[in-house]
Amino acid sequence: MRPETAAHAVRTYDIRGLSPEELDEEAAYRIGAAFAGLVGAPLIAVVRDMRLSSPALAGAFTKGVLEQGVDVLDAGLGSTDRLYYLSGLHGVPGAMVTASHNPAGWNGFKLCRAGAVPVAEGSGLERVRAALLGPRPQRAAVTGVRRPAGPVEEFAAHLRSLVDLTGLRPLTVVVDAGNGMAGQTAPLVLDHPALRLVPLHFELDGSFPHHEADPMKPANLAELRARVVAEGADLGLAFDGDADRVFAVDERGEPVPAAALLALLAGRLLAAEPGAAVVHNLIAPRSAVAAVERAGGVPVRTRVGHSHLKAAMAEHLAVLGGEHSGHYYFRDFWFADSGLLAALHLLAELSAQARPLSKLAAGHDRWAGSGELNLEVADPAGAVAAVERSLGDSGARVDRLDGLTAEFPDGSWFNLRASRTEAVLRLNAEAPDTRTLDALTDHVLSAVRDAEQN
Repeated sequence: MRPETAAHAVRTYDIRGLSPEELDEEAAYRIGAAFAGLVGAPLIAVVRDMRLSSPALAGAFTKGVLEQGVDVLDAGLGSTDRLYYLSGLHGVPGAMVTASHNPAGWNGFKLCRAGAVPVAEGSGLERVRAALLGPRPQRAAVTGVRRPAGPVEEFAAHLRSLVDLTGLRPLTVVVDAGNGMAGQTAPLVLDHPALRLVPLHFELDGSFPHHEADPMKPANLAELRARVVAEGADLGLAFDGDADRVFAVDERGEPVPAAALLALLAGRLLAAEPGAAVVHNLIAPRSAVAAVERAGGVPVRTRVGHSHLKAAMAEHLAVLGGEHSGHYYFRDFWFADSGLLAALHLLAELSAQARPLSKLAAGHDRWAGSGELNLEVADPAGAVAAVERSLGDSGARVDRLDGLTAEFPDGSWFNLRASRTEAVLRLNAEAPDTRTLDALTDHVLSAVRDAEQN
């Protein structure tokens, strides 16, 4: 593998690329062997998604592990949160073969240590990258043994055991699995007498014949939104390809902002444990942070990225963590993320309220937000420095926890941080109204443009 290909495929938090152009069976074999050496464990769990290339990549990865003398706990088809379940339950490292929400031609690996602790840049991925460029690994004297994992029904039962669904009122829920792994798990986890489940695209199909399994893109929610209205449903749920993320739409077919969903989940969990910590990344909307405080929780701010969030959760024993991208993490699930566990908590919270989901979400003030804007720049560090200089005597309070964050006296804020894999700056901003937001983003964009021209 060429160095530039390895640098592109082995990213900050996972491994991802076109398959087989960038990730083929030889690469998967080397990744498996390198991971076995990295974790030094006698047993590694392996799960794969429904992508067309996943069986071959999972097989090659498994062979790489086995030929290092390490046994494999083979779960076959499953979601990423099932990997975390196996890693936590058995106390073993693991690998998930998936490219999450990426298009059909992509694939990759998510790796974790025992207890679902993530492997990222700085905690092992750099050694995996090096293994793709070095000599082929030598086989151990003894080959490991492949063992079957428990059935997926055991995983579903565990998720259900974490949420009290006693007294759940009748609800109609439309679920769009996007032909991803929620098609396997949602029917099991959401099997409850009070729930009428309306399935969309539950057939596992890595070619994604209906739409990409990426619910962050509004176009991919269109069918779900229409079906919720047509069915008179109480809500709709959309999952990404490996089912570790969830997005919701209300009874009107309107998307529920991730900030509102985080606020609802936080309120429910904090009601059972007042004073507990809730972790959010620094680009989480301020309405979600305020909701945590109103619910009696302690918000903990961290850098963007699941490894940072999980580490902060473990440090503070946080009951919940959330990201704008639809990932929700739970202390009772080894500090790992699970789209279906978040869905169970949301259903329980909605059931306990007399109001529809639209009213519950509207109870959390929402400012105008920019979303994430990607800015191509030649000199990211120079552009960030220029933006900071441009703040002048604006009264902004600045910190550098992750890139540049500036908060203004009226509560408006922005974060500008460099991508770790490409010459791109990521801008997120929030303000009390669209006029203030537009002025703020225009100011930052103008400073970036001036820096690039000088």
